[in-house]
Amino acid sequence: MTDRTDSKARLLLIFLVVTLLAGGLGFRLVYWQVNRHDEISALVSQDTQGQITIPAKRGTIYDRTGKIVLAETVNRYRLIGNLHDLDAAERQRYGDLLVDFLDLSGDDAATLRKTLQETGYYVLLATNVDAQTAQDLYTQQNLGQLSAITLEATPVRVYPQAGGAPRTSLAAQLLGFVNASGVGQYGLEQKYDSMLAGRPETVKVDPNKPGPVGWTVVDPGLPGQDIRTTIDAGLQLQVEQEVFATWLADRAQAVSAVVMDPKSGALLAEASYPSYDANVYQQVANQDPGLFIDPVISSQYEPGSVFKLFTASAALQTRTTLLTTRLNDSGVLKLPGNQEVADADRRARGMMSFADIVAYSRNVGVSRAAFRLGNTTTAASKVLYQTWQTYGIGQKTGIDLAGEAVGTVPDPSNPLTPWAQIDLANRSFGQGVAVPPIQIMKAYSEMVNGGMSVTPHVADLDYGNSGPKPTAASAPKAVVSSSLASQLTGLMEHVVTTVPSYAQATYVPGYFVGGKTGTAQIWDSTKNDWMQDIYNYSFYGWIGDNGPDLTVGVVIYRGTPTRIAQGVLDMPVQSTAFFRRVATDAVNSLGIPPNPNGPKAPGRGRTPSLG
Repeated sequence: MTDRTDSKARLLLIFLVVTLLAGGLGFRLVYWQVNRHDEISALVSQDTQGQITIPAKRGTIYDRTGKIVLAETVNRYRLIGNLHDLDAAERQRYGDLLVDFLDLSGDDAATLRKTLQETGYYVLLATNVDAQTAQDLYTQQNLGQLSAITLEATPVRVYPQAGGAPRTSLAAQLLGFVNASGVGQYGLEQKYDSMLAGRPETVKVDPNKPGPVGWTVVDPGLPGQDIRTTIDAGLQLQVEQEVFATWLADRAQAVSAVVMDPKSGALLAEASYPSYDANVYQQVANQDPGLFIDPVISSQYEPGSVFKLFTASAALQTRTTLLTTRLNDSGVLKLPGNQEVADADRRARGMMSFADIVAYSRNVGVSRAAFRLGNTTTAASKVLYQTWQTYGIGQKTGIDLAGEAVGTVPDPSNPLTPWAQIDLANRSFGQGVAVPPIQIMKAYSEMVNGGMSVTPHVADLDYGNSGPKPTAASAPKAVVSSSLASQLTGLMEHVVTTVPSYAQATYVPGYFVGGKTGTAQIWDSTKNDWMQDIYNYSFYGWIGDNGPDLTVGVVIYRGTPTRIAQGVLDMPVQSTAFFRRVATDAVNSLGIPPNPNGPKAPGRGRTPSLG
């Protein structure tokens, strides 16, 4: 047998060591529990307390009157059931009552009854219940009915005004929407998201203290600010109806229209179709999210002959061509490299004044005026490009909507994008350059308001005493001289009083109008060729009782003409007639009275001042 190695002395030693260790641990425990009790409590509280944020109520968006709501946040309700203790008869009775209150039928009613068979303490029975239905349910609960139902309020962004086309809300693309996370997306909602959203309240919750005594407000937050826009709700609806009707008649890919105050830059109406209903943005996101894009500010297109006013501005500014200067309209202009520029009808009209060349939209004559801007193609190209720059072409306008595009505007000074003579010719009448309509609206407004700069805007942030001021609040500056602006304004009036078809199509009794058409070919990059028999149609101009009170721009994207002949590309609704309809709606809605001494019949009235 092996000898034992333990002994009483050894056991006593082990006992003493264990006793000392236990005593040390006990002393340390007393030290933490007594001497540092408050510190321990704070640490435990910090670990168990939760911090929650309560979103501020989002600000309301109004039209220019401050009375018509374009967007607001309202409470919808979730119906939560405590179904654990309900017997079969009660579940049947609950089903009958809720199907009636929620006006359910078919599959929806069957789904609710099936859900009522669950046994949980927290069962979601319905969402998006409106305030009136919620109030009716509260009334029933006060009568002792549906006591196992709880209503949870949920803020929802709604757009209460119906749009001018089926399945649309008013000004949907301009306003944007608010997503499920409460964040503004697109348009005004995104641009002013922080202002509309406010700052959420932050609260710390102690689960060991039931009720309000366990809540500590860390940050009280700030409510969202309301925004009053420059949009006239009545006019907006009319313009949307005109846009939709034109889209239907012309079978176009899309149609847009804008009405602006040329002096302030305030947008009074802005619409495009196809559009969408912002109240069901989730469905739109799943089916066609491209509808969220606002073509007026976010889509660039080749505008065509509306750019001839920029060439006229450059020519008059440099005095290389005057409105009375006579140029040879040869119908076709041969250029080096076996290239050519041609008028739409390819017919020579001979010597014409520059004013008439612009009025009759003669490509050859405008190209000749562009060539005269400099001694060389490069020099002339730089002058035209600088004129574009002066009016902000190829630059963001600064409009207070999310998603503004810059456009594709080649710089002739850039060695990567030099202009050949054919490029100068094409760009003098708006081909080979692409911009969003809002840039042209800004430029035309500056041409007819006396030559002063404007910043297009939608939010009227000067209204009221709170909130940031818009960037448009900076003092306007001269873009061009008032005399040049007067010539360009007169030239636009000359266009619609000289050409018989324009005079008839744009005539609004009692009002003076002016403007310029544009019919542009569309380049198909996939085929490296022009699209066949599909065009962009535009008209930008002004209307007023004695001068430019409003600027109006309309665009018909990828329209297919119903009659094609030499120089003729007719559609059911031409851009000139479309302009007239929108302009007429605008002066009537905005209360601009007709001038009793205004034009009485197409082509008759005052003689435009051409400077």
